[in-house]
Amino acid sequence: MITPQIQVTNSSSPTYLIFNKPITTTSLHGGGGSISIYPSFRVRTSRPISFPNHRRCNTSKRIKAVAMTEEENKKSIMKVKATIRVQPTVGGIFSEMAIERGLDDITDLFGKSLLLELVSSTLHQTTALEKETISGYAHRTDQSAEEVKYEAELVVPPGFGEIGAIFVENEHRREMFIKDIVLDGFETGPLRFSCDSWVHSKFDNPVKRLFFTNKSYLPSETPEGLKRLRGEELELLRGNGHGERKTFDRIYDYDVYNDLGDPDNDIQLKRPVLGGKHNPYPRRCRTGRPRSKADNIDPLSEERSSSIYVPRDESFSEVKQLTFSAKTVYSVLHAVVPAVQMAIVDRDLGFELFSHIDDLFHEGIGLPPSKNKGVLRNMLPRLIKFINETQDDLLRFEPPAPMDRDRFFWFRDEEFGRQTLAGLNPCCIQLVTEWPLKSKLDPNVYGPAESAITKELVEKEIRGFCTVEEAIQAKKLFVLDYHDLLLPVVEQVRELQGTTLYGSRALFFLTPEGTLRPLAIELVRPPINGKPQWKQVYSPTWHSTGVWLWRLAKAHLLAHDSGYHQLVSHWLRTHCCTEPYIIATNRQLSAMHPIYRLLNPHFRYTMEINALAREALINADGIIETSFTPKKYSILLSSIAYDKHWQFNLQSLPNDLIHRGMAVKDDNAPHGLRLTIEDYPYANDGLILWDALKGWITDYVDRYYSDSDLVRSDEELQAWWHEIKNVGHGDKKDEPWWPLLNTKEDLVQILTTIVWIASGHHAAVNFGQYDYAGYFPNRPTIARKKMPTEDPTEEEWEEFMEKPEMALLKCFPSQIQATTVMAVLDILSSHSPEEEYLGESIEPSWEEDPIVKGAFEKFKGKLLELEGEIDRRNADRQRKNRNGAGMLPYQLLKPVSEPGVTGKGVPYSISI
Repeated sequence: MITPQIQVTNSSSPTYLIFNKPITTTSLHGGGGSISIYPSFRVRTSRPISFPNHRRCNTSKRIKAVAMTEEENKKSIMKVKATIRVQPTVGGIFSEMAIERGLDDITDLFGKSLLLELVSSTLHQTTALEKETISGYAHRTDQSAEEVKYEAELVVPPGFGEIGAIFVENEHRREMFIKDIVLDGFETGPLRFSCDSWVHSKFDNPVKRLFFTNKSYLPSETPEGLKRLRGEELELLRGNGHGERKTFDRIYDYDVYNDLGDPDNDIQLKRPVLGGKHNPYPRRCRTGRPRSKADNIDPLSEERSSSIYVPRDESFSEVKQLTFSAKTVYSVLHAVVPAVQMAIVDRDLGFELFSHIDDLFHEGIGLPPSKNKGVLRNMLPRLIKFINETQDDLLRFEPPAPMDRDRFFWFRDEEFGRQTLAGLNPCCIQLVTEWPLKSKLDPNVYGPAESAITKELVEKEIRGFCTVEEAIQAKKLFVLDYHDLLLPVVEQVRELQGTTLYGSRALFFLTPEGTLRPLAIELVRPPINGKPQWKQVYSPTWHSTGVWLWRLAKAHLLAHDSGYHQLVSHWLRTHCCTEPYIIATNRQLSAMHPIYRLLNPHFRYTMEINALAREALINADGIIETSFTPKKYSILLSSIAYDKHWQFNLQSLPNDLIHRGMAVKDDNAPHGLRLTIEDYPYANDGLILWDALKGWITDYVDRYYSDSDLVRSDEELQAWWHEIKNVGHGDKKDEPWWPLLNTKEDLVQILTTIVWIASGHHAAVNFGQYDYAGYFPNRPTIARKKMPTEDPTEEEWEEFMEKPEMALLKCFPSQIQATTVMAVLDILSSHSPEEEYLGESIEPSWEEDPIVKGAFEKFKGKLLELEGEIDRRNADRQRKNRNGAGMLPYQLLKPVSEPGVTGKGVPYSISI
């Protein structure tokens, strides 16, 4: 048997075009018959002729058929098997209750589940046009609880070239979560497309999904056959900035934070828009929801809704949601918190005795009957304790690790000092370089600028060690200073019920043993209601009145530190400021860009977590507003901190340490820095992790950028950095501290900073939350009562003198505030069983490149060294800030952890 081949007779250098569908041609050589030309047939061409799916195609006037033996034809055809692995989804194509299930089963039965189209990375040699895609339907071949497999057989003709991308059309009526697609049959081995992505139904959106291979390309190196697709895919992801987003959309765009308030429900829930000249703030992802109906009250805000749009690929697969921490957080916020509020009727009821606080860990709180019991018991086993079938559920907490080791840990001043270096918020302590301490606020508005912490008081406390001047010169004095940040909002906060506020600062002395000893706490009230500025300093003392006043002052200072930690160190610096990086990366860097593939694992699930925070944590009357000192001004305070304090260049750990006076540059010291406090666990461990990250990123950048010219000429990369500065953080676009992006070194520094914030910094301020704040007297989130010494009535002073313990308990959070925060912190501190830790597994695109794989293995080895070094340091008795009787070792930057609340583990991304 022979098959016809069409050949041009007047071409001295034949070029072959491949056709993937039968074409019927008539009147060859003047005859009246016809022949069918199939995909394995080659055509030599020099003159235009019209064919489907081609804008133009060259051929000649004279065409003749050339015989090809069947054996030759078989050798020229390559059969490729495509295997698609799909993650079953609870609400997706395998939903037993959906009408679409039956329709989709019929689709599967007819073998038309997914339409695949292979895309060549090369153009036709003579026409310089894209080659027609090779298409075929996939059918379901295997199904289990873990995954569903689909297979297709595709015929790849000779000369098709390297496959660079694949189109997928979902023929079902429900979306699908595709894990990967593997093409088998090539002499070079299998070709993999790592998808990990939702694919919408064609009935929702007719545009086919495009996936590129795992091979990375700079824009200038993009194969000719993929250039148009590379650009068009980015245009799809950017959208047009109009319309409300649908759940299946994959559009990344920017908006201000105008969805935290709820004026449609209650005028008291109106909140200012964050982002813009008046309240600078990073941008969030645009949802396109309608404006508030209360136009005359709040025309700038969006309507609230039960769910918040995030681009579809930023969401969890539904099966993963069942065990992933975000789903558990949702359950706490929407089931446990309302149950607690029902169980504790009086929202202002505090704890009458310290033993009642202990009962939270022993007796628990009985929850009212609920239809969610079964779900809660399964998802929240640490919190919901079920005794027997006849009893109601109990909300009973596990004792935090420090309390389990030493129940009085929170009472000790040395622990108060230690936690500034090795606790939940170790990134705020700073060196004192000038004396006296002074405010930078306008004294005409806020009163005298000079601190009430005097030289005499300090020298009395350090008892002859040195003078204040000598202590400053020897770098022995340190301060936590929230004075200027808080003082401007004191009057507004004090108008609210159930809270109070001061400007505050705490002074510490570095002892010869390398520990920090608290010297003084200053609390300041600005002029209010005709009263002059009030300020007072409290110090450790050996008289009962002074001791209790010191404890109350610590409670206020710690409430301020807790608020700054949650609103700035945690939410603002990690979650909030990272979202613009994610949006810009998806809008400006192609999925085949090597920098996209480097950053992508560090961005997984962050936008979904942030949306959940906007829904129930940082929203008006949410967890933060009801339980933290600034209350309704909490998120506004984070905007003030962003305006005054946030700089991209200071998000780098070394730069941050230098800026706070906690380190100086020293080429002879480890990491090129000499620490001001040698035993500073956060910095000690953090710098090793920083260097490991920077080394890995340097090797990765070197793989793709041979010189800095490639960095400057990379239009996608330059657009990415421009958009981060001018749009995502547009309120700070004119600041002089933004790094340039001109060299490879610039790129490495920028990338390391972003990756550090998403991994190391977030881990350091997140996964110790329950350990250090689960027993709330150690870190109260709110101080509800003013100091007894601030303009007391005679009755107030007598009550304090009669029973000072009650003054402290009344200052602490209420029962409902404490239990709500404890439940949320337990979940926020917990690692999912599916957590993805730094260095634990390699991304497919990294693994397929031997050079990148080798660099990753070196990085992984550095992380293993860090694990061992942290264990060694925690066992070193000379390190007083991480080793001691009853002391919790510092493990927050230990890279890997088992599931649960462990106080260690550094995930790739901000995934909780």
